[in-house]
Amino acid sequence: MVATFLLPLLLSTLLPAAVPLPPRPPVRCGGSGGAGGDGAGCVLSNAYGAWSSDLADCPVSAVAYPASEADVVAVVADASAKNMPVKVVSGFAHTIPKLACPGNGSSGAASSLLISTARYDGVAVDAAARTVTADAGAPLRAVIDAAEASGLSLTAAPYWEGVSVGGLVSTGSHGSSWWGRGGAVHDHVVALRLVVPAGAADGWAKVVALRRGDALFNAAVVSLGLLGVISKVTLALEPRFKRSISYEYRDDSTFQDDFARHAANHEFADITWYPSQHKAVYRIDDRMPLNATGDGVNDFIGFQSTLIAVSSGIRALETALEASRNVKGKCKMAAAEIAAKRLVGNGLRGAGGRLFTGYPVVGFQGRMQTSGSCARSPPTDTLSACPWDPRYKGLFFYESTAMFSPAARFRDFVLDVKRLRDVDPDSMCGVDAYNGLLVRFVKASEAYLGQPEDTVVVDFNYYRASDGSSPRLSQDVWEEMEQLAFVKHGARPHWAKNRLAAFRGVRGKYPSWDKFGAAKRQLDPRGLFDSRWSDEVVGGEEQLPKADGCALEGRCVCSEDRHCSPSKGYYCRPGLVYSEARVCRYSVSQLV
Repeated sequence: MVATFLLPLLLSTLLPAAVPLPPRPPVRCGGSGGAGGDGAGCVLSNAYGAWSSDLADCPVSAVAYPASEADVVAVVADASAKNMPVKVVSGFAHTIPKLACPGNGSSGAASSLLISTARYDGVAVDAAARTVTADAGAPLRAVIDAAEASGLSLTAAPYWEGVSVGGLVSTGSHGSSWWGRGGAVHDHVVALRLVVPAGAADGWAKVVALRRGDALFNAAVVSLGLLGVISKVTLALEPRFKRSISYEYRDDSTFQDDFARHAANHEFADITWYPSQHKAVYRIDDRMPLNATGDGVNDFIGFQSTLIAVSSGIRALETALEASRNVKGKCKMAAAEIAAKRLVGNGLRGAGGRLFTGYPVVGFQGRMQTSGSCARSPPTDTLSACPWDPRYKGLFFYESTAMFSPAARFRDFVLDVKRLRDVDPDSMCGVDAYNGLLVRFVKASEAYLGQPEDTVVVDFNYYRASDGSSPRLSQDVWEEMEQLAFVKHGARPHWAKNRLAAFRGVRGKYPSWDKFGAAKRQLDPRGLFDSRWSDEVVGGEEQLPKADGCALEGRCVCSEDRHCSPSKGYYCRPGLVYSEARVCRYSVSQLV
C-alpha cells in the first residue's frame, strides 16, 4: 500500500509536469482567497496553513502594500502617530511561529497594521563593489539570478528559495558552511536600512542606515521584526563559481564522530541521518572553478511541484497509519523515502534539467545553492502544487530545528538519540518518512541573536494532526527528542521554526540578549512592533496556567495527564532515555 502512493510521487518528479499552481498569498481578503484590500475582512496565514502555536488564521484590521522606501516610511509614520501595533510579512510567509501577527490577534482587538512587502521587491547589483542591494520583499531567487547575470555569486543561502530577503535575514536563515563567513545569510550582509517609529518632531518615522561595524548593526540583522521594518539589505557577493555535489550513503555507526571532520573537509557539507534505517547520507559539496565541466541543477525532490492527487493520497495514507497505530507501515514509508531519493539523486539534475545519471553533479552556484521550483509556478493549471499546500490537504507536519554549540553537545545528542532508537527502532520511522534528521553547519556570528559559536543545526519533520486535540503515533519519542535537544543539551531553537515549548528559556541561551534588548528600547521604545505572539517566542516562558491538551501541539511540556489526552490513552510520563523529560505516551492503562 505504501509503495502504491510513493511510486506515483517519484514518477511525478521524473515526468514533465502540468504547469502547477503557485502558493496562495499569505494575506487574503474578503473571502476571495486573493491578496489585496485595505484589511477589512482580511486574514494572515503562513504557507502551511497553520502556525506552531495554533491552527487559527490571524485576523488583520489594516494591510498596507508599500512599493518604495518612501511608502514604508509613510505607513510606519501613520501607525506611529496613531500608536498602532505593527507587524511585517513578505509575499511568502514560511515562518512557523506566529511572529507576523500584529497586536493580540483577536478580531475584536484595537486597530493594528500589517505591512506586506510583496510589492516592494527591487534588486540592484553593483558589480564593481561586488554587492547586491535588495528591497525587503525581493525574492531570494531574484537576488541570486541578478547576481549570476552580473558574473557574481551569493555565497550563502537557505535550502528553500521561497523566501524574501528581509524575512530570511531577520530570522537567521542559513545554508550550511563552517568556511569563510559561514552558512548564515545575515553574516554576508554589509549594510541595511531600517524604518523605525519616531516622535512627532521627526515625522513619526525615520530611516536608520546601518553598515557592518555600526553600533546597532548586530541587533538589526537578526531582529525578528521587533525593531522596525527592514527596508533594504546589501549583501556581499563573490566572483561567480560552480559547485560539485555528490551524496555518499554510509552506515551510521560512526556518525557522531565523523560530522565535524566532514564539515571541515567540504565547504558546503551537510549530512542527513535516518536513525530507523541506520543510515547517514553525507553531502560532498565543494566549490569548483568556472571552467569545471557541468551545467547541473539542484531541484530537491521535496521542493518540486507534486501532483495534488499524490500529495493528498500520501497524507491520507499517513493519517490512516496513525489511526490504526501501524508503525510498521511508517517504517515501509521510511525505507521507500530513502530508496526514492537515492534513485533520483535527491533531485539533482544534469545539464538542461536532464534526469539524474550519476555523481558528481556540477553546476553554477546560482543553480545549486538553493531550490524550490514549486514556489515559482504560474497560476495556469490545477493539477500540481507544493506538496504542503494547505488548499489540497497534502503533507502537514511539524518542523523542529535545534542549534547545538559547542559541537560536542551535538555528539552527545546523537548518542542519546541512538539510545532512544535502540529502545524501539520502529518508533523512529515517522521522522525518516519525511527527511530524517538534516544536519547542517553555521559559523559563529557577531549578530546578537545569531549563533555565538560554530554551531551544528538539526532539522526534523514529523506528522502533525489536522485536529490539534489529536495525539500522534510515537508522540513521546518526538517530545523526548525535543527535550533532549533543547533542555538536556541546551540547544537553541531556530527563530523561524519550532513549537512553542522549544523556546522555553531562550533568552538565557544568547549571551548578547541584553544588548539586543537595549537596541530594541532605543529603536522602538513604545513597543509598536511587539505582539502577544512574538512575546510568546522571545519571552521564553511557558504560558500559564497550562490548558488541557496543551502538550499535544507543543504549547507546553506536560506535567499532568490532562495536558496530554487521557481519553485517548495518552498520559504524561518520564522519558525513556532522559528521565527528566515529560512526554505524552500511549498506554493501554493509566497505571502503566
